[in-house]
Amino acid sequence: MRIAAHLHPQHASYNQIREAAIRAEEMGADILYNWDHFYPLYGEPDGPHFEAWTMLASWAEVTSRVEIGCLVTCNTYRNPELLADMARTVDNMSDGRLILGIGSGWFERDYDEYGYEFGTAAGRLRELRDALPRIESRLGKLDPPPVRDIPILIGGTGETMTLQYTARHAHKWHCFWNISDPGFFAQKNGVLNDWCEKLGRDSSEISRSVGLDWDSVDDLPATLDQIKAAGVDEVTLGCGGPDYDMSGLAEAIAWRDGQ
Repeated sequence: MRIAAHLHPQHASYNQIREAAIRAEEMGADILYNWDHFYPLYGEPDGPHFEAWTMLASWAEVTSRVEIGCLVTCNTYRNPELLADMARTVDNMSDGRLILGIGSGWFERDYDEYGYEFGTAAGRLRELRDALPRIESRLGKLDPPPVRDIPILIGGTGETMTLQYTARHAHKWHCFWNISDPGFFAQKNGVLNDWCEKLGRDSSEISRSVGLDWDSVDDLPATLDQIKAAGVDEVTLGCGGPDYDMSGLAEAIAWRDGQ
């Protein structure tokens, strides 16, 4: 099982964020994620915050091994063709290490402050449905092309739309591990498998990723054993600024290396 660090791009200087990315790679993390928002999601709402894709370009240059990506890009913040071009560029900058994480968006303040139409959850999901084929098409037209076939990660658990789009387009599915209800993942995973069967997709082509609130867990190795037994391929542990406490990440990496 792979271990990812989710570096929250808020409440820190960019020097602190860059140093955290370098430190996570040196520790042995497999993947580095940020998130795609314009304001902090917790803590001081008007505190420091940085844009996600500009940051990924920097990470492409200051790291050499880890995969990088957004967890996740908000589809409606950028034209799909532009997003594909951005992804191709960062993939080339990183020598083929980009993961294109994408979702429909949910943080209303981002929309209001930056002039995007918030609309409805269903409307944003329909926009994601329409954008995914456009992204895939543009990736196939760009010169030079991506270094590799960029894996698409879709985040979310909506059974009617999100998991259907995941079955159609994604190489990786991400949701959050419910510590109080481990059966939640199994239920949603079953829906994804059902969509794959309906659409003629081999469900084994889609890896499973979960986010874990590690500082709420009493026994992290035992929880990781449980997550692995559920069929998860990747666990993401969040690290917030400005100090970027990576003790949970270190423990998870030690667990991985002991398997």
